[in-house]
Amino acid sequence: MITIYHNSRCSKSREGLSLLENSGKDFEVIKYLDEPISEEKLKSIILLLGITPIELVRKNETIWKSDYKGKPLTDAQIIKVMVAHPKLIERPIVINGNQAVIGRPPVKVLDII
Repeated sequence: MITIYHNSRCSKSREGLSLLENSGKDFEVIKYLDEPISEEKLKSIILLLGITPIELVRKNETIWKSDYKGKPLTDAQIIKVMVAHPKLIERPIVINGNQAVIGRPPVKVLDII
């Protein structure tokens, strides 16, 4: 089953969702701002993406700039920050089996479906 972690207020996320809808494949939409992601789930997503936690952070968000930018945070602390402030999570994230991609640009979604 394909899963998209989606923020409907984000144009890139909407584009990624549209690509999935047009693919004809079954998928699940998780609106992660409404359905919080646990620390363990976020860790597993980061592992699937093959990135470090800081690479999943939206560093231009106001909350990041005002409260966290320039602070020496561990990976575990960065994950806790994203769980506490899910708006900081880069989107969309699409997972298909043991593959995952951040849909930036949205056409990257096609790589794993």
